[in-house]
Amino acid sequence: MATCTAASRRNDRNSGLVKCGRTADGVHAAPSGSDRHALAVSDTVGPTGKAQGNLRPAWANSWFNGSYASNRPVAMQRIVIDKPYEFVPPVRSPFWPWLLKNFLPHWLDKYYGITSIEYRGLEHYEASLRAGHGILIAPNHCRPSDPLVVGMLVKRVGRPLYLMASWHLFMQSRLQYWLLRLGGAFSVYREGLDRTAINTAIDALVEGHRPLVIFPEGAVNRANDRLEPLLEGTALIARSAAKKRSKEGSGKVVLHPVALKYVFGGNLEKAVGGVLDDIERRLSWQPQTHLPMLERIRKVGHGLLTLKELEYFDHGYTGDFAPRIQRLVDHLLVPLEDEWVRGNHDGGAIVRVKRLRSAIVPDLASGELSEAERARRWRQLADCYLAQSLSMYPPDYLRTYPSPERILETVERFEEDLTDEARVHRPLHVIVQVDEAIEVTPDRPRGGTDPLMEQLERRLKAMLLDLSHEGGKPVQIPESWQPQSV
Repeated sequence: MATCTAASRRNDRNSGLVKCGRTADGVHAAPSGSDRHALAVSDTVGPTGKAQGNLRPAWANSWFNGSYASNRPVAMQRIVIDKPYEFVPPVRSPFWPWLLKNFLPHWLDKYYGITSIEYRGLEHYEASLRAGHGILIAPNHCRPSDPLVVGMLVKRVGRPLYLMASWHLFMQSRLQYWLLRLGGAFSVYREGLDRTAINTAIDALVEGHRPLVIFPEGAVNRANDRLEPLLEGTALIARSAAKKRSKEGSGKVVLHPVALKYVFGGNLEKAVGGVLDDIERRLSWQPQTHLPMLERIRKVGHGLLTLKELEYFDHGYTGDFAPRIQRLVDHLLVPLEDEWVRGNHDGGAIVRVKRLRSAIVPDLASGELSEAERARRWRQLADCYLAQSLSMYPPDYLRTYPSPERILETVERFEEDLTDEARVHRPLHVIVQVDEAIEVTPDRPRGGTDPLMEQLERRLKAMLLDLSHEGGKPVQIPESWQPQSV
């Protein structure tokens, strides 16, 4: 098993580079009660490395697969669990996180290609630990590996963590169920108001024995340099804990924004070329190796989007990608919102999908629906996921700054949306930047967005902007590409 050692350190005693496993280059196959207070949880993969960050069944994973059988597919990603929810508590013994931390470098290398981690700003985190604050860690969520990367803080600092994680992650296997619990994770039901999970999170901050990790974006976005709108459940939990701590006179609750930046150190042409070859063959194309890399990516993206437009509109569109994607997202969600949530179309795609799932899913666990109705709802959930997936392609992401990391992320998302999993490309180096603590006040000002979430969003965006240039040199943009956005 690969071990994790300090390879080099900056002059700042709280920054360091940690090596994780191999460094060889290569490619390997690898809840809310209300929208305003939607809970943001980890919706990614467990330590077994299985891809679990999708809500759609397998029959809906392909951009152009329309097959369907029975009321529920035989093979599917178990994201929406159609049985009664039962809260899964964390195991509170500090022994298990201490033991599991020794396996994290191996898992990160084997399943995600992460070979090194660099820490910046740890002095802010360590100061909060020494002060005895209730600590909430709020990272951006750009890759399925994020929870394990944050979990490496246990190895670096020595303090176990709690992590709020979507219930479906615990339902994948007995092994994963226990690994998550032993590592400090507890479940939250995203299709309803999970008061037990909320209270568990609040109590963790009030007790202050372990920091609590919540991903405020609520879903993996595969766009490292961009931040999705944050869900206000983070502030709800933090302020409730701050109020309790204030009454007990036991100290403060603080929130640490944490920016995660992944830097690719491998052969970009080799990594991207193999994936594009496979996608083009699935499209019945000859591999478009004669095209420059960015032009080839644009052509594949246009082809995949056009296929979905043909499926839902009976014809394809031309022009800029952003309005085409928004048109398709609204086509998918608006009829469902008219049926299920009284025509409420407010918010971004993630909020809209969460609202719809909260209305569609609960009856699936009741066992009282007809076969036809169950089939209809699974189809609607697949459309919800497609809408959310489409919304995760930021406008002009490549045209504004076509770095190797953005190129790799875009092609990974193509593959993930097409096949439901993305190959692992190594080596990846991760920068973990911890910002200064934000003190959480007990009371929320009336009206508008919570100022705590506004401050968190500003801090995360600023750190991600600073880190966005810490990768490889951008690729030259072809002149023919200028009118298009990808």
